[in-house]
Amino acid sequence: MKDTWEKVFEYASSPLHGTMSRKLREGVSIQVNEGKIYEKVIIFLGEQFVRITEEDSGQKINTYYDWEKIESVRTYSKGD
Repeated sequence: MKDTWEKVFEYASSPLHGTMSRKLREGVSIQVNEGKIYEKVIIFLGEQFVRITEEDSGQKINTYYDWEKIESVRTYSKGD
């Protein structure tokens, strides 16, 4: 399923110039495994894991997901 999840993350984000990371598209939120809904985060798609970096009160928080443990990915965006 890694290929499928990778496409979902790519659809919901755009590349950050000069890095291997991606940022969520404007107005898009993402949820992994029915957990926290992420907004305005940076996503890194590694070979064995996904890292989601968010900022809270000036601190960077990294959350890691094992590709094999991802069961669902939900995207949210505003309709027309």
